[in-house]
Amino acid sequence: MERKELEIATFANGCFWCTEAVFKRIEGVESVISGYTGGTIKNPAYREICTGRTGHAEAIQIHYKPSIVSFSALLEIFFATHDPTTLNRQGHDVGTQYRSGVFYNSEDQKQQAEDFISLLTDKKVFNAPIVTEITPLVVFYKAEEEHHDYYDNNKEQRYCQLVINPKIDKLNTYFSDKLKTVN
Repeated sequence: MERKELEIATFANGCFWCTEAVFKRIEGVESVISGYTGGTIKNPAYREICTGRTGHAEAIQIHYKPSIVSFSALLEIFFATHDPTTLNRQGHDVGTQYRSGVFYNSEDQKQQAEDFISLLTDKKVFNAPIVTEITPLVVFYKAEEEHHDYYDNNKEQRYCQLVINPKIDKLNTYFSDKLKTVN
C-alpha cells in the first residue's frame, strides 16, 4: 500500500478567492483551503477580518505532494501571480488582510522563501522592493464555507472576471507544464 506524503504551504497574496483558484489547478496539489492567519484573535470571522483590525491575512493552505510539485515551484507561482511589492494591498483590495506573506511550516520553507526573494531581488524582476513577509505559521483558521471554491462557483461574477480570470490566464500561459490534466 502506497503511503501518501503531503506537505503544507501557507501563502497570503491578496484575496483568497484568487489564490485558491490559482493553486487548485496545479498538478500535485491535493487541496487548497481558504482561511486566515497571522492575527491576534482566535477563530476570526470574515466580517472581523475585513475591518483590518485583527491582524489576520486572507491566506490559503495548500496540501501538496512534494514528489510531484516542489515548494520552490509553488513559490515561483506565488510570486508570479500577485504583486509582492505593494504593502497591504493587491489591486483595489486594500488593508493588512491583503498583505503578501509566506507563513512557513519549517526552517527549510523559510530558507527557500528567503533565497527566492534574494534571487528575484538580484535579478531585478520587480521595479520596487519586495515586501512579502516571511513569518512562522502559528495557527490557520479555515474560512467560512461560502469562501471555498468561490471562483469555480461564481465565474460570472464581475470580481472573478476582472481580477481572477487574468491570474488564471497568466497561470495557463506561463505554467502550463504544472497544470492538472482535465479528464
